[in-house]
Amino acid sequence: MKKIRAAVVGYGNIGHYTVEALEAAPDFEIAGIVRRQGDKDKPAELAPYAVVDDIIKLSDVDVAILAAPTRACPAYAEKIVALGINTVDSFDIHTDILDYRAKQMENCKKAGKVSVISAGWDPGSDSIVRVLMQSLAPKGLTYTNFGPGMSMGHSVCVRGKKGVKNALSVTIPLGEGIHRRMVYVELEDGATLEQVTAEVKADPYFAHDETHVFAVSSVDEVRDMGHGVNLVRKGVSGKTQNQHFEFNMSINNPALTAQVLANVARASMRLAPGCYTMPEIPVIDMLPGTREEVVATLV
Repeated sequence: MKKIRAAVVGYGNIGHYTVEALEAAPDFEIAGIVRRQGDKDKPAELAPYAVVDDIIKLSDVDVAILAAPTRACPAYAEKIVALGINTVDSFDIHTDILDYRAKQMENCKKAGKVSVISAGWDPGSDSIVRVLMQSLAPKGLTYTNFGPGMSMGHSVCVRGKKGVKNALSVTIPLGEGIHRRMVYVELEDGATLEQVTAEVKADPYFAHDETHVFAVSSVDEVRDMGHGVNLVRKGVSGKTQNQHFEFNMSINNPALTAQVLANVARASMRLAPGCYTMPEIPVIDMLPGTREEVVATLV
């Protein structure tokens, strides 16, 4: 069986773990890694692979896994599907997903290719759980409680602020879907904590949550890639009250995101042209093997 040739675009935390997920998968081969600096200072673990500064320098790529900052994903996805390559990403600005999906849908239909967007663990796998819970109790309330743990998207956002050398954003659950953001920053020379705090709190990533910003001498000394989620729904099945469902997960954040990206990269090869979010994809298509093999063992 021909293996799926996947390129990894970006080689930060998610890119690193995506390479590991692809290496462990029986049906993938790595077409190459795309980094801004190309093969300059090429990490030793990437020695077996082509490392380039533009995906057009790679050959026979079936799907590009975008391990890039969230706000860069739409531009990458538009460019890469136009090259005839599927894309998957973990775009995580919840309020912008529908707009991104609509625009990328047009790009995919035009190119005859597939994009799967917002495919991390939240949005992503947690989205599937929320949809399932709501189907089981159509009337009711669902609460998503994150953490405590490191938010990659929020941390990347803060690292992009003027005057910030390095940053860590930790999410603290307060219950019923309400969160506190604890942000730890290494400041560049001349930057002030007051200035950075104002920029962080004004950003859409943080504007709707209680946010506290602290200066630290070393972000590495406080970093922990662990995270988690508690999903709760209480509602009504038919006319029966007091149905209660709960889902819990404790994870290494980038490792799980990378695994989800590999899963949906596989699924993208089985979908009709278009742009999808994870609840729109049959879960069975995220696993290797045929549907018959999966049904025989897991259903």
